Amino acid sequence: MNLHFVLIWYFWRFKIFKTMGRAFEYRKAAKMKRWGQMSKIFPRLGKAITLAAKEGGPDPEMNAKLRNAIQNAKAQNMPKDNIESAIKRASGKDADTIVEVNYEGKGPSGVLVYVECATDNTTRTVANIRSYFSKAGGAFVPAGSLDYMFNRKAVFEFVRTDDTDLEEIELELIDEGLEEIVEEDDKIIVTGDYTNFGSISKGLEEKGIAVEKAELQRIPTSPVEFTEEQLEEIYKMLDKIEDDDDVLNVFTNIGN
Repeated sequence: MNLHFVLIWYFWRFKIFKTMGRAFEYRKAAKMKRWGQMSKIFPRLGKAITLAAKEGGPDPEMNAKLRNAIQNAKAQNMPKDNIESAIKRASGKDADTIVEVNYEGKGPSGVLVYVECATDNTTRTVANIRSYFSKAGGAFVPAGSLDYMFNRKAVFEFVRTDDTDLEEIELELIDEGLEEIVEEDDKIIVTGDYTNFGSISKGLEEKGIAVEKAELQRIPTSPVEFTEEQLEEIYKMLDKIEDDDDVLNVFTNIGN
């Protein structure tokens, strides 16, 4: 084999793997950053609790969404006083100032992004979110444009134990709206339509299952795979969006 060819091959092989490794590490760090910062996660969890209490009442026993928001907060070691304060805010004079707003857009390489926010100042929030898209070469799309690109689902996660019987859980929760139950490592993930959030939550509770995380997610109908270079640019934008204090959740059509 020609020595010159061999040297070129090794050079490009090293360059490609170095680039892939850098992008992978960036993506991993970007995903972990938001949920690793307690200074930001507690206010976000507090907003989720306040909105849930505002929507369905302050009694967790009568409000499945609030009950699960509290459970999510406890899983992140949020202090009891913070949780109680968040519930009280729902009935306080400042409750009406906090509203839910969503923004839809396209980012680098055409990635689709759905941003869920809770804010007391929509003018500030829309300006900030728009700027993150704009600086990354993206832009907002008209409200509702991405609705058909995502399925809204109720997603529950809990730890598998020696007593866990997936077939039994599936059979008992089908009538409650369960669509899928899968196992990932030692975690069990239950999924159903978002309208069945309350009934699935109640069914899991009645079975004595300790849910670690319960969320309303937007799952892409047609996930798209991007190159490592594209993902690096995409995650730079997502990192900016997720760092914003008004942002609760960010969903994309990334399929990698």
